[in-house]
Amino acid sequence: MAAKKKSKAKPVQTKPKAKAGKQPAKKARAEAKVKPAKAKAKVTLPAKLKKTPAKTAAKVEAKMKATSPKLLKVIKRAAQKVVKVAAQATAKLMDADAGKPAPEFELTDEKGENVSSSTLAGKPYLLYFYPKDDTPGCTKEACDIRDNFGRFGQQGLRVLGVSPDSTASHAKFGKKYGLPFTLLSDPEKSLANAYGVWGMKQNYGKEYMGIIRSTFLVGADGLIKKSYRGVKVDGHVDAILQDAQALL
Repeated sequence: MAAKKKSKAKPVQTKPKAKAGKQPAKKARAEAKVKPAKAKAKVTLPAKLKKTPAKTAAKVEAKMKATSPKLLKVIKRAAQKVVKVAAQATAKLMDADAGKPAPEFELTDEKGENVSSSTLAGKPYLLYFYPKDDTPGCTKEACDIRDNFGRFGQQGLRVLGVSPDSTASHAKFGKKYGLPFTLLSDPEKSLANAYGVWGMKQNYGKEYMGIIRSTFLVGADGLIKKSYRGVKVDGHVDAILQDAQALL
């Protein structure tokens, strides 16, 4: 038998082991390019801070309305009282007439009936002095009050106009323009002098005695709350009503 030829086995080539602590150059460069991502810190807010102030206030108000409606009314009344006291204090500082007793009087109205300060006691009223019936400025003032008469009623105010004209003149004036308030006749200027509204006036360079257009807001306690001297008709009614709301 022929002897078998010994096959020459090719030696297996193995890659040399990398030395400890060293990496192949390519791998090292690849890893160097990739930077580890920074971990994002997760912030968790407390539950109270997650609610906005507006939502919190609304919830508190709703809760108070549901559980303490009386408390809300008390707080509201207290706030209104503070505003009223502050307004009265300011009026006294700015107005020399504020806080003084309203002069007593007894005069005849357009119906021929007597009206006195004693019959008005216990309720607030508005006393406005004007020069003469059915003149341009006086008519405009009277009609402004007429057009806002309902607003005076809401304030609980009785309105009384005063001039030296006769009761007959007042009746004619009131009927002509549909005036729903009282007109008092003061021919002797007794009430006008008591309030200091009868004085020297000027018109077209001439001086003469007459009524200085003025208004007085009198409280239920009989004290003057606000005075308006030398009145300009435009915007006067709104000013009175605004002050009445704060002072009465």
